[in-house]
Amino acid sequence: MLHLLKIDLKKMTSYRTFWVVCGLYFFTLGMTTASGMEFLKWLVRMGASFGTEINITRIPFYHFPDVWQNITYVSGFFKAILAFMVVISITNEFTYRTVRQNIIDGLSRKQFIISKVLTNILLSLMSMLMVFVIALVTGLVYSPTIVFTDLVMDLEFFGAYFLEVFAFLSFALLLGMVIQRSGLTIVILVLSQMIEAIIRANVDDYVPWLIPYFPMESISNLIPLPFPRYVFREIQDYVSITSVLVVAGWTFVFNYLAYLKLKKSDI
Repeated sequence: MLHLLKIDLKKMTSYRTFWVVCGLYFFTLGMTTASGMEFLKWLVRMGASFGTEINITRIPFYHFPDVWQNITYVSGFFKAILAFMVVISITNEFTYRTVRQNIIDGLSRKQFIISKVLTNILLSLMSMLMVFVIALVTGLVYSPTIVFTDLVMDLEFFGAYFLEVFAFLSFALLLGMVIQRSGLTIVILVLSQMIEAIIRANVDDYVPWLIPYFPMESISNLIPLPFPRYVFREIQDYVSITSVLVVAGWTFVFNYLAYLKLKKSDI
């Protein structure tokens, strides 16, 4: 397994685009998630009003344990940037015929897909670890008191975040495997949620119970929206086992379909 991961990483790290996209992703992720409170303070200093009874700078966005769910939820919006790198990686395999060369050199098609899946796992882990560090540091900075039970509460959101990113990268891998053109694949990837939203709108009146099981819908809702709690609305402050199982199922389907596509392709 480690050998397969090394093979794929060696190819990816040889692309200048890999370093540019990954650098952009981690920089954007870090700056956006960690500077939210400072941005709100700046808005207040500039005269922005959020209501006469609300002091926006006192809302505990970054307090333990709220910070775990808040930051993992926001971080999920940036997974598409990382998915672009996956698309570029897999489509370059077909453009430059490296997939054919790997097969000629003795790598089976199954091993080739496994190498891509392992890389997606590694990227998802790296993203999860960075989000954890950001959440931990901002929580330590902004929380008025540090209580151990608050530190360890709700850490399951990081497992959910890992699954969310890995599932979306698996979807990007499948699209790249099927389309094999980076530009078109990225366009479809960006439009995937809108396309699914149109489909959901047309089936909502007939089978509304099916909506939470759509792939993009289930991935996006794996970590529930946390912010309504600050306007005294009830929220889901835990990760649903059902949601995890649905997203895990779609992740398996994406990777298995990618394998079937490669298995039947004439490379």
